[in-house]
Amino acid sequence: MVCDVMDVQTGAFLFPGVTSLDSKATAFSVRPAQSRADRRAFIQFPYDLYRDTDVWVPPLRIDAAKLINPKKNAFFEHGDMQLFLARDNAGRVIGRIAAIKNGMHLKKYDDGVGFFGFYDVVEDAAVSKALFDTAADWLRGQGLRAMRGPTNPSMNDVAGLLVDGFDKQPAILMPYNHSWFEGFLLEYGFERKMTMWAYYAHTKFFNKEKMARGIALLKRRYPTLAIRQLKMDRFEEEARLILDIYNDAWSDNWGHVPMTDAEFAQLASDMKQIIDERVVVFAEIEGEAVGFAVLLPDLNYAFKTIPNGRLLPSGLLKLLTIAKSGVIRETRLPLMGVRKAHQGKAIDTLLVHEIVVKSLEVGILAAEMSWVLDSNRVLINSLESMGGVVEKEYAMFEVAI
Repeated sequence: MVCDVMDVQTGAFLFPGVTSLDSKATAFSVRPAQSRADRRAFIQFPYDLYRDTDVWVPPLRIDAAKLINPKKNAFFEHGDMQLFLARDNAGRVIGRIAAIKNGMHLKKYDDGVGFFGFYDVVEDAAVSKALFDTAADWLRGQGLRAMRGPTNPSMNDVAGLLVDGFDKQPAILMPYNHSWFEGFLLEYGFERKMTMWAYYAHTKFFNKEKMARGIALLKRRYPTLAIRQLKMDRFEEEARLILDIYNDAWSDNWGHVPMTDAEFAQLASDMKQIIDERVVVFAEIEGEAVGFAVLLPDLNYAFKTIPNGRLLPSGLLKLLTIAKSGVIRETRLPLMGVRKAHQGKAIDTLLVHEIVVKSLEVGILAAEMSWVLDSNRVLINSLESMGGVVEKEYAMFEVAI
């Protein structure tokens, strides 16, 4: 699909390699990213756009390429995606977007909702509008009636638009974008569908006495309730257990889409390389696992040191050295769930408490708990009672097409 070349009034672009255009109308086009060179340009654009943004963390190029490769990303077993690039009349990339059809979402909801993702654009509303128009046209061609996002490419991947906290470095597997993006979405007609929060907790603010009293009360109420850590020698079996609990625990949450076995196997394989089994815990009642929590080291502190996201020739050695050195003292809690039959029993509080206690034992200083749906007031109250504070705000947006 090709967006007609159009005239656009624009000002200076804000990153190296793309200088200010003439103040007169400037032509640009939006076209599918089809060739190998186009896909390389699609991956490269964020490195240019955020080059002077100190808090932005360059993703590993190998990971960025895997996400959009139908042969390497399990998402494509049920989903489809079309990439688009906006280029100025000198051929320079000035924006990108992906139009996404998520088969698992449509199977669960049958609501005609498609998605957009991988959205990055220079500070030019006309370019942004053209990107959204083109993505919407593609989704309509797939028989879809609404466009929601951003998801990269699904809610089980990096998802959400940063709307507050632009001065903070994103945690591992969390998005970052420029502050003008939200305004472009609202101008286009998008409405906010859900707000998500990133809570930050430092161990020095952890109220151990208060939590201990609450946990003692919980254990008196449920005397067979116990916590155990992940067993690495049974990793595949443990991973399947996490998937089973996750898909049950989150099934009623806004926007939840079940992970397929292949998608979770892909995620588990990636996480196996970096997890510390001491901070991956299960809650059991009468020996049955009813909940889990996973804490990951915030490798963004390591990725930040890798030049331009390239592992070779020296990036891989830097990554391995930092990851294994013990100098990363900040973490992220990206996955936690309690089976629906056991929700409302404060087991999530017990899991968070156990994670914090284990973190203190292994020398972790702080954790980001993200993201937390604004509708999950029980978890929000629990996090705030433990000293967690909101550090970043994210949102999902939707527009009828």
